Amino acid sequence: MADLKEFAEQLVNLSIKEVNELATIMEEEYGIKPAAAAVAVAAGPGGAGGDAGGAAEKTDFDVVLTSGGAAKLKVVKEVKNLLGLGLKEAKELVDGAPSTIKEGLPKEEAESMKAALEEAGASVELK
Repeated sequence: MADLKEFAEQLVNLSIKEVNELATIMEEEYGIKPAAAAVAVAAGPGGAGGDAGGAAEKTDFDVVLTSGGAAKLKVVKEVKNLLGLGLKEAKELVDGAPSTIKEGLPKEEAESMKAALEEAGASVELK
């Protein structure tokens, strides 16, 4: 029984991202599609019913450049500096807007990047 208690403790301590990965593995490799409620319960306290929508707070964000704006050159320079790209690659990203600049960032880092791009004149969304 001790092993099952350890396993249960590990499940309860999984992060939302880990729970989603576990659900994907169960479905793809074993053909088991966990019910949404089971995934929420495995996510730990607060994941299953505290809020009306049942949605957990998002932790990973994608920074999406929706428009280069009027000062496109400033935006290209900022993209170049933020991502460590060459001038040509940064220009292609800005010219190809809407485009995802960076994926899977923590909230603070994504907001910081968004603020820097908006200060340069770009239109940016966090998804």
